[in-house]
Amino acid sequence: MQVWKFGGTSVGKPERMKSIRQLITEDGKTKIVVLSALSGSTNSLLSISESLLAGQIAEAQTKAQALRDHYDVFLSELYQTEQGLAKGKSIVNKEFAFIDELIATSPYGTKQEKEMVALGELLSTQIFEAYLQEEGVNSLLLPALDFMVIDEDNEPILKKIEENLGAILAKEPGKQIYITQGFICRNPQGEVDNLKRGGSDYTASLIGGAIAAEEVQIWTDIDGMHNNDPRIVKNTFPIRELSFAEAAELAYFGAKILHPSTITPAKLKGVPVRLKNTMEPSAYGTLISEKSTDVEIKAIAAKDNITAIYIHSTRMLNAYGFLKRVFEVFEKYKTPVDMITTSEVSVSVTIDQTMHLDSIMSELREFAELEDPDKDQVIICIVGNFWADKEGIAIKVLNAMKNIPIRMISYGASEHNISLLVDAKHKNESLNALNEGLFF
Repeated sequence: MQVWKFGGTSVGKPERMKSIRQLITEDGKTKIVVLSALSGSTNSLLSISESLLAGQIAEAQTKAQALRDHYDVFLSELYQTEQGLAKGKSIVNKEFAFIDELIATSPYGTKQEKEMVALGELLSTQIFEAYLQEEGVNSLLLPALDFMVIDEDNEPILKKIEENLGAILAKEPGKQIYITQGFICRNPQGEVDNLKRGGSDYTASLIGGAIAAEEVQIWTDIDGMHNNDPRIVKNTFPIRELSFAEAAELAYFGAKILHPSTITPAKLKGVPVRLKNTMEPSAYGTLISEKSTDVEIKAIAAKDNITAIYIHSTRMLNAYGFLKRVFEVFEKYKTPVDMITTSEVSVSVTIDQTMHLDSIMSELREFAELEDPDKDQVIICIVGNFWADKEGIAIKVLNAMKNIPIRMISYGASEHNISLLVDAKHKNESLNALNEGLFF
């Protein structure tokens, strides 16, 4: 069995949804198909929530009606029979009645907001499954809220997901296509929750690991992961093969095609992940697996909104005591550190979560001297095979960046990653310079 995931743009128009039906059924293989919300729906639902949180009920009702109008048009263009259209309207009527209930809820809080946002995936999957039924496809809807669960730290409970999903599939054998929602789940209180934005990729990987799938396929509107950001750099090209480690580095450091959490569940079970293009289904895409190729430099990615913190010891502590105390502060505020560089009495770190920055700086000042943090920085990540006995890789990277100021360099912590910190104003220049210097 395979797991195929389609994002919002892939299901955002009726003709796209019809194309997906053709894609998932043409080879006759059994699949679990994970769908995101229709393109724009999640943003619309979040906008409704923002109005409700601000106490603007009439505005929320107007936004909800506009979204309802969009779905009515979508249904009229998707279904080909009166029976199919009636089923689609029944689904939309039910879910928008719930939106009306949420709008009327007082007080409207976080719980209701999560229920509101979940409706995007609940609508898209039910509408698509009804369309498959209209087309005579042997299909079944698998509600993600029946098997996808997270713990108190918002982490998926892999064992429980495997048990829940296995039991459901055992009761419903013999279907060609199973449809389920990406993104949504239940928390330890049994309430509707989510895997954060981009979580549909994560859902697909979790399901793939849970059923030990033959392959997980992530379908988007680009032909695989590119060697650089095609929105900024000309002459990029898709990468045919990546190892799990290489793909994880690229996803974490900004490759937009893949959610950073996606790789882990598939890697744990050795399930290959393939990135495919709905606009060009015959294209090879990118295969991510335990294997790697001998290509030295694979790709470049950029992570935005980075803050650099420069910490200097007051020499009141020995070096080991100083470092321990520094990182205890970041641990206390559950703030991950991306890059680290050190000298005898100084430590420089970067973070991308700044909600606790003031508190972190305040506690660090109790035992260290600090410079003003550098905000609006970017980490440029170069990924490939950088084994210890490789020669000349660092020279190639630095030569390509010779005209651009570099704030920090991290090299050697991983065999697959060289990271550079630059000011955001140099991001585009850096990506283009590295593309020219490393690939052409």
